[in-house]
Amino acid sequence: MNILLVGSGGREHALAWKISGSPSVKRLVSAPGNPGIAALCETRKIAATDVDGLVALAREIAADLVVVGPESALEVGLADRLAEIGIPCFGPSQAAARLETSKAFTKAFCARHGIPTAAFGVFEDAPAAAAFLETLPGPYVIKADGLAAGKGVVIAATLAEAETAVVDMLGGRFGTAGARVIIEEFMEGEEVSLFALCDGTAAMAFGNAQDHKRAYDGDEGPNTGGMGTYSPAPIYTAEPAERAWREIIEPTVRGMAQEGYPYVGVLYAGLMLTPTGPRLVEYNARFGDPECQSLMLRLASDIVPYLMAAATGALTRLSEPAWREEAAITVVLAAEGYPDAPKAGGVIEGADSDFGGEAVVFHAGTARDAEGRLVASGGRVLNVCALGVDLSEARDLAYGALATLSLPGGFSRSDIGWRAL
Repeated sequence: MNILLVGSGGREHALAWKISGSPSVKRLVSAPGNPGIAALCETRKIAATDVDGLVALAREIAADLVVVGPESALEVGLADRLAEIGIPCFGPSQAAARLETSKAFTKAFCARHGIPTAAFGVFEDAPAAAAFLETLPGPYVIKADGLAAGKGVVIAATLAEAETAVVDMLGGRFGTAGARVIIEEFMEGEEVSLFALCDGTAAMAFGNAQDHKRAYDGDEGPNTGGMGTYSPAPIYTAEPAERAWREIIEPTVRGMAQEGYPYVGVLYAGLMLTPTGPRLVEYNARFGDPECQSLMLRLASDIVPYLMAAATGALTRLSEPAWREEAAITVVLAAEGYPDAPKAGGVIEGADSDFGGEAVVFHAGTARDAEGRLVASGGRVLNVCALGVDLSEARDLAYGALATLSLPGGFSRSDIGWRAL
């Protein structure tokens, strides 16, 4: 089987690591890839949003399957173009991907289908938004409608802070993604990331994790794309899991099909486990990053049959995948200045070390400079992952490996996994 993997981050490195180990894979090509991915397979310097270039590459390699990592490729309709030429794609259509690319679409969809989520309002002008804010108790949740690299959410403690966040978003802080804002009630509880494979009509559970969104220890600082994860999440027990599947995932898959947007790929539900039960925070139309990295370490089954079954409407032919009993953890090493103004070009040392199978380092924002040195090229630079008999051991292994890495000005959180531990 020939597979094209689209993307260049830590999520895609983890997927390449898992896919390349499948005995069914004859050829794996990644575009645009990164230096870590290049150690596993061929890479081509074609951007994830270059639909024409990616379709041509899929044809060139006679791809049997295209696996889409980032949401940016889904937003520009890569899956639609591949469908036109008959190449299976693991990833939703442009219309179905609106579950992530438009929070306003998702909120309206939840209202139509009775899916539990936060009360909300959608606004395009600041005065109307300010009037709505005054009807809510604090704290306040303000979100950009479109894609903002995981950073388009502000949780404001005071009304004044909330009004400032609205003005900033509508004023262009996130470009066109913030042309509309969603204001939500604040939900109390712990958040869990739930993953489901979908083939348009059927869905299959595909693991869970807990993410750490804030930049600094103690959940302080600005929101980021994610500073670390662990899997499984101990708080996600049988009762909330059954309710989340019955009240959130199944109605979503069914409703999308009914409305003419059958969902194909992985559906990532951010859930808030509230005192009254699980409620949807938001949907993502791809594997989480860095949740995917932890999941790939724990997945015992060959991933390729599941990716292909989802892309071709055949999930019901497979039994649920096997998972390793160990706990997995991922710690992000970020560049100086992340998330607001990450500094690129810092030389990375130690990323190619052999950790004896106890830990794995996935490349996220890395590149090679003119001298061939590995350098930082993005905000989140490396993902240090480990498996352990329990989360405590996994954490110790990951932080032990992290201590051997060097990036001038780089930083990481020292408390990944604290809720469970």
